[in-house]
Amino acid sequence: MASAPHKPEPASWSDDQLTVAWLGHATVLMNFYGTWLLTDPALRAHIGVNIAGITIGPRRIVQPALYIKELPPLDAVLVSHSHMDHCDLGTLRRLPRETHAVVQKDNLDLVKRFRRRAELEWGESVEVNGARVEAIEVNHWGARTLTDRHRGYGGFLITKQGRAVVFGGDTAYTRAFSKLRDRIQVDLAILPIGAYDPWIYAHANPEQSWAMRREMGARYLLPMHHSTFRLSREPAGEPVARLLAAAGDEDWRVAVREPGETWSLPEENHRQDDEMKEAAAQFQD
Repeated sequence: MASAPHKPEPASWSDDQLTVAWLGHATVLMNFYGTWLLTDPALRAHIGVNIAGITIGPRRIVQPALYIKELPPLDAVLVSHSHMDHCDLGTLRRLPRETHAVVQKDNLDLVKRFRRRAELEWGESVEVNGARVEAIEVNHWGARTLTDRHRGYGGFLITKQGRAVVFGGDTAYTRAFSKLRDRIQVDLAILPIGAYDPWIYAHANPEQSWAMRREMGARYLLPMHHSTFRLSREPAGEPVARLLAAAGDEDWRVAVREPGETWSLPEENHRQDDEMKEAAAQFQD
């Protein structure tokens, strides 16, 4: 198993800005102006079913950029749905019980070990250390096994101090994100770009994720759900290459490209430059 190309250093992150690091697959560590969040935790060597103490399932092709013991104290862990590559029970069992667990509808049983839990339907929200976390619609499905198709699924809209992040979890292409454009300025969209061949009905391809970013009006895109496990037929490097091709001259909007990369939201003067570039691009269109 290869090492992650980059090693985040969360101890150096400022509480006065938004900073994120992609730890692999759909696991993102986020310091949102002093609120520490971890998305869809899967930080072990394997994901899958536990049989007699052994996990049977896909093995990582790259190590997590941070191991569980290297994580900073977390305010909350956000779980978009129950699929084993997004909700690894072995990882969850190793997180501190004081962490606030936020899940989608009918998934509360998966996080019962945590002392603070919130189960949200689309449109519902909870406050976590000054940040508002709202469950939002995506295009996917929630069953973990053949017998629990009642489980909910979704993404999260996270807001604090006038900034907004969308975590898409797992999703096929959907126009649902476009509804956000009239509500709020999204600074960062964290969207999946892999496992589309042949699972396009459940997973957006890179071009579709780029389109969803534009439709929601997000300034930046952090691509995830690729190059970590072999879950589909596309080569490991293809999703990022296709995303950058789709972005073209706007590839500066792609926040990270490799596991372990750290990114911070640019300061206000950079924001103004970004807005001017986007306005110019729309004028040319």
